[in-house]
This record gives sequence, structure tokens and C-alpha cells, in this order.
Amino acid sequence: MIRKTALLTAGLVAYLACVGRGDEPVALKSLTWAEFQKHLASPPEGAKFTIVDAWATTCGPCKENFPHLVEMHAKYAAKGLVVVSLSLDDVEDSKALADAEKFLREKRANFTNVLLKEEFGVGFEKLDISAIPAVFLYGPDGKEVKRFTMDDPNNQFTYDEVEKEVVARLGGSK
Repeated sequence: MIRKTALLTAGLVAYLACVGRGDEPVALKSLTWAEFQKHLASPPEGAKFTIVDAWATTCGPCKENFPHLVEMHAKYAAKGLVVVSLSLDDVEDSKALADAEKFLREKRANFTNVLLKEEFGVGFEKLDISAIPAVFLYGPDGKEVKRFTMDDPNNQFTYDEVEKEVVARLGGSK
């Protein structure tokens, strides 16, 4: 019994070492639309594609599907995928911003997290969407190569479809 407990404890310690304690610094960087576009146009060295997930704290499906984004980051960052979350929360709503930062920490979103520093609604207009979540795939030149939106109620995307597209573009398998 003691040996079994020791093995379980060792396994738990190893697991926690691998996944982290969840207290890694997660930041929500405020950028204007122009600054965000510059950010997309200058990806880090080795980046093949950038995935941008547009979301907000008031969007249930956004928060429900966010773990898929974190998972894609873990699986494909080493293969050249850059992950960016783009919060479309109201910059004037301090509670929403605090909730966004808390949510990102809880989900261990250890990648670039951007708050669009524009008047509420501008993000929807600039992205040419009417609903979130929405996911955009950009090439290394910062140009959009694929979009997944919820704009058409008869054609809703899934994050599995997003991942399949990412895998195909990275030239590999899941």
C-alpha cells in the first residue's frame, strides 16, 4: 500500500512538473487595430502560420472552446504555429477585463493574448464578422489565408475543422 501511494505521489509530481502550476505569467496586451496588424505582419522567427481566436468573456461558446486553442498551441507551436487570442471585450468594462485575465490564467493561455484597444464593436467591424467565436489563420506575411466564423447559422465551424486546417497547412498529421 505504501509503495502504491509513493508511486501515485511520484506520478502526480511528474505530471504537475510537466503541465506547470498554472501560475506562469499570462498577460493581456492592449493593442490598437493598427498595432495588432503590425504584430501579425511580424511573426517570430520560425513561424509558419498564426492562428487568431476572436473571443470575449461574455461569449459562452468562446470560453467553452478556448481549451482547443490552448491544446493546439501545445501540439503545434514547435512546428511553427503561433497562437494569439484576441479579446473583443469592452475596454471600458473593468470587470470584463479582470474576468478575461483570470480566465486566461485559469486556462494557462501562455501565448500572446491581445485586448483590442478600440471602441467596443470596432473589432467585429475590422474583422468583418457579426458573431464570435471566430478563428483566422494568417500566413507568415500577415495576410489572412483562412477564416472560420459563426456568421452563417447554417454553416457553423468546429475547432476540429480548425485543427485539420492547421495540420494540413503545417504539412503534418495530428
